Amino acid sequence: MFDFIVSLIGLICLLPVFFVIAILIKIDSKGPVFFKQVRVGKDIKEFKIFKFRTMIQDSEKKGMQITVGRDSRITKFGYVLRRTKIDELPQLINILIGDMSFVGPRPEVPKYIEMYTEQQQNILKIKPGITDLASIEYRDENTLLSDSNNPEETYIKEIMPRKIQLNVEYLRRFSIFYDIKIIIKTILAVMK
Repeated sequence: MFDFIVSLIGLICLLPVFFVIAILIKIDSKGPVFFKQVRVGKDIKEFKIFKFRTMIQDSEKKGMQITVGRDSRITKFGYVLRRTKIDELPQLINILIGDMSFVGPRPEVPKYIEMYTEQQQNILKIKPGITDLASIEYRDENTLLSDSNNPEETYIKEIMPRKIQLNVEYLRRFSIFYDIKIIIKTILAVMK
């Protein structure tokens, strides 16, 4: 109920902001306002995540599924949206329809979920969230990956296992109070 009510209020309050952002995205580059991508959620069910589009149209066909540093596929306005995390706001729609929650393991693309061990798949027993411990620790993930000679290998061998470890820790400490603590930490991290 909390997720539904707060996401509905958030979407209503942010509607004027969404409208302005939509105009700026359309002015900046061709393509849709929203970027939709298949992710894996609770009980290994696939769903489409909503984000404001920050990259050129059909960017997934022109590179990796991860972004690295100042990726040439990122639009000028998209860079601002990514730095401020405003591109994540449309995920309120995912929360409203029940695919996601405010706090929970970030939903991953199927390609990377296939690499999870059976034990690691335990994190898929709860709804994914807009934020989690890994989102805070890896706030500048694409900058970290830009220092790598093989960004995808670095993601798979170093970053992804640490994210999974943080999500397992979240499952152990799961409570409404812990969720509130993570939300506050996320807000402080974004404000920095």
